[in-house]
Amino acid sequence: MENLNKAPSKEFNNKKIIVALSGGIDSVVLLHWLKKYHTNISAVHINHNISKNANQWQSFCEQLCQELQINLQTFSIQITPKNIEHDARNKRNEIFKNLLDEESILCTAHHQNDQAETLLLQLFRGSGSLGLSAMPRKKKLGKGYHYRPFLKIEKNDIIDYAEKQQLKWIEDDSNKNTHFRRNFIRLEILPKLLKQYPKIHKLLANASYHQAENTQLLEQLAQNDIQQYQLVKNSKLQVKELLLLDTIRIKNVLRYFIKKNNISLPSHNILKAIISSVLLAKIDSQPLVEWGNYQVRKFKNELYFLNKTIKNNQKCPFYQSLKDKDNFNIRKRQGGERCKLKGATQTKTLKKILLEKNIPPWERNNLNLYYIKDKLVAIEKIGEVI
Repeated sequence: MENLNKAPSKEFNNKKIIVALSGGIDSVVLLHWLKKYHTNISAVHINHNISKNANQWQSFCEQLCQELQINLQTFSIQITPKNIEHDARNKRNEIFKNLLDEESILCTAHHQNDQAETLLLQLFRGSGSLGLSAMPRKKKLGKGYHYRPFLKIEKNDIIDYAEKQQLKWIEDDSNKNTHFRRNFIRLEILPKLLKQYPKIHKLLANASYHQAENTQLLEQLAQNDIQQYQLVKNSKLQVKELLLLDTIRIKNVLRYFIKKNNISLPSHNILKAIISSVLLAKIDSQPLVEWGNYQVRKFKNELYFLNKTIKNNQKCPFYQSLKDKDNFNIRKRQGGERCKLKGATQTKTLKKILLEKNIPPWERNNLNLYYIKDKLVAIEKIGEVI
């Protein structure tokens, strides 16, 4: 457990520490505290361009780091108004990932009160054990790690430290806007709970740690099921084998597999739909369940989890080798095409080739056919044509 009166844990030794610096009291205290004990430290500031004061906050961080002789990197992002919190978090994480290498750790100033707020946020969303686990103290991020050293420190301790050290910080005006759900919980709900439960922040934080332990057990169960029943082959879940489990364990395996593959977790109703509409679908059907940017389909006893935003032609080796040739063009299947693959003994219809190569039905009309002038020379995912 970290203590503001003591040095950080040994996990920080010999690491390049990057502090996420907003300019608020929490991140300013984190930067000041870490600087007392470590020299290999830098900071990063994200300008969200939301508040009218955003540029002033950036200037404050630049001046603070100059005074502390700490290198600061600044980034400016534009946020989609439709979902400010979600979009801001995703864009921040993408920047943080790109900053980290194997010897780096990113430190953010989330504290015990934040943990309590996060638990309530997830609870009101109807989250399960994983969501209620709230924020971990340490997690993998890009090539490095993300640390939250203040998770067991109360906000009041941070304020006391700042005042004793006579630190300066900025106040984010958006923190008073109860339109944001976290602010509503902090300003409207938790003060009422605090009157009845003086240690409410610690109690809620402890509840999140218990849920984190439950999540670890569930993940171990999923790993055991995957190994025992050979549920994953060719990086895909096997339908018949998965259906040997009872429904609760099927859901558990699905959640584990989805999380492991960095896919946005679906709701409880979506999970039910995956089981009823995809896993139990007839062999000759083409089932589909979608959520957000993702969809799941079934083909020949395997589940396909697809990201609708990813375009594949940039990864295709045939595309890479042909794209700079004269008269190169890309077409889609029209029907009736015949060709002979390199190494094949006879010409076949493209339809038959697609069936033989086990190309899923939803991909067949979207595969790229690579032409030089009017001659078909290669087919995405399949091979060269002679």
